[in-house]
Amino acid sequence: MALPEATERLSHGEPTWFVRGKKVFVTFAGRHHDDRVAFWCAAPAEERDALVSEDPERFFVPPYVGGRGWLGVYLDTAGVDWAEIDEIVREAYRIIAPKELAALLDGPTDTPSC
Repeated sequence: MALPEATERLSHGEPTWFVRGKKVFVTFAGRHHDDRVAFWCAAPAEERDALVSEDPERFFVPPYVGGRGWLGVYLDTAGVDWAEIDEIVREAYRIIAPKELAALLDGPTDTPSC
């Protein structure tokens, strides 16, 4: 919720996060499709494929949205790296958010003084 203009509401029975209340960038998957606790998020397909290939115990291609490049991340594994989760969620936001909102994640840019 700390991301610019992010909102949360239920969608398909799960907590889901939207940009400007319209476009989904993350959805919780609490044993919805299997017995695992996870979330699904927007991701570049190449990055998703690399993560799934490298560590299928933590990452997966989610049903329904996996074909559009989305990534599944298990949260019920030992030693969840919350800094990595933060990075993955922020990347999902950057993919979905309008450019002006995504740019806010990078902080203010230095502008030359006149």
